[in-house]
Amino acid sequence: MTERLTARAAVALVADDWVPEDGAPGPGAPSGVDGPIGWPGYDASRARAAAGTGEDESVRYGTATVGGRACVLVVFEFGFLGGSLGRAAGDRLVAAFRTAAERRLPLVSLVATGGSRMQEGMIALTQLQRVAAETVRLRAAGVPHVAVLRDPTTGGGWATVGAGADVVLALPTAQVAFAGSRVRPADADPAAYTAEDQHAHGHVDALVPPERLRETLARWLRLLGPSAGPAPAPAPPPHALGGLGLPATGWAAVQAARAAGRPRAVAYLDAWFETRAAIHGDRAGGADAGVECGFGLREGRVVAYAAQDGGATRPAGFRTVARLVGLADRLGIPVLTLIDTPGAANDAAAERAGAGPAIAEAFAAIAAARVPVTSLLVGEGGSGGALALAAPGATWATPDSYFSVIAPELAAQILKRPQERVPETAGRLRLRPQDLVELGVVRGIVGAKEGQHEAPSG
Repeated sequence: MTERLTARAAVALVADDWVPEDGAPGPGAPSGVDGPIGWPGYDASRARAAAGTGEDESVRYGTATVGGRACVLVVFEFGFLGGSLGRAAGDRLVAAFRTAAERRLPLVSLVATGGSRMQEGMIALTQLQRVAAETVRLRAAGVPHVAVLRDPTTGGGWATVGAGADVVLALPTAQVAFAGSRVRPADADPAAYTAEDQHAHGHVDALVPPERLRETLARWLRLLGPSAGPAPAPAPPPHALGGLGLPATGWAAVQAARAAGRPRAVAYLDAWFETRAAIHGDRAGGADAGVECGFGLREGRVVAYAAQDGGATRPAGFRTVARLVGLADRLGIPVLTLIDTPGAANDAAAERAGAGPAIAEAFAAIAAARVPVTSLLVGEGGSGGALALAAPGATWATPDSYFSVIAPELAAQILKRPQERVPETAGRLRLRPQDLVELGVVRGIVGAKEGQHEAPSG
């Protein structure tokens, strides 16, 4: 079990320095009237909480540096009435979000909360609306928000500050759930309320042990820091890592793309980026291990990436790609996609999870992106499941790849041709890299060295 950290211990764990900017709490709980709804004993409870924690509210904020990177830092104190949100805590959250937006500093939230403060009734609950509005404004300003979920993170604090962040990190074994520990069904599976389960279902990007939290946050702040320069230039396509000979036939192209030893997308990411950090999951209950998305450094420049690893892409994978492209677009970061899939998953579970709508989300995200998107076909390009990651007019191909409206075997099956005619059908589909260039589907074929691209015909 991860140790339950106080607010001050959490700040010391991640920050090089911290300068609080919050003043005395606002009018959320004026002295002598037991708060905005006159809850008996509320003033006394606040006084005991302050004496026990040394804090004057459940939320504090200020400016900090984390691994040398400046940010606005918000921290919750769970020991102060369960880290609950009342009007004064809401005032501080609003101030923190606005400070981050105005100064264009990334926002980091160290969350530990039980939810809304019942002693303030609906006044407390409406703080969630205020936080949601500030989240929208922060996103519109192009400023990133990274949340760290401590133990526990439940209720409205999870559903706004935590889950509303662009990147969500969690301490292992932390309680993370909308339902607090005292309001869950008696027969509920306890695993569903853990950081581990939230990660498995695509709601948390990474589980980070305390000793790695500072370096992890520093990396994210470097990768997501707001850009102040002109519109970003497109990322160049990586050079080819596999064979350079062009296939003589369509079937030869298919066999080359399906070869077991062909370099996969991860090999391209490893060769192209100096460092990278992954986002995980679609924030809708799913995660696809066959799609890797995140942000990386290439020669000092930040580029977002979405890569298929050669398997059938599941709905959660397409939704994660859409999430990645949308985030990169808001932050002004160019995108690189690596395409390698026989197609979208077509089993019953994929259909029930919304394969069609998920693919539509990926298409729409790339079509709507204001930042440049560069795509490289590194293996199989199977139908719409592959095209959903392809940037129109900015897609390249490696020599050991192919792109097809449908797999040759399935085309033969639909046309009621015998299996021995599959190679012939592959040729008819004109799916070789050089065919794709001639058809105008891809811009060119990448060579073995950076910048060595060509657009041959024939």
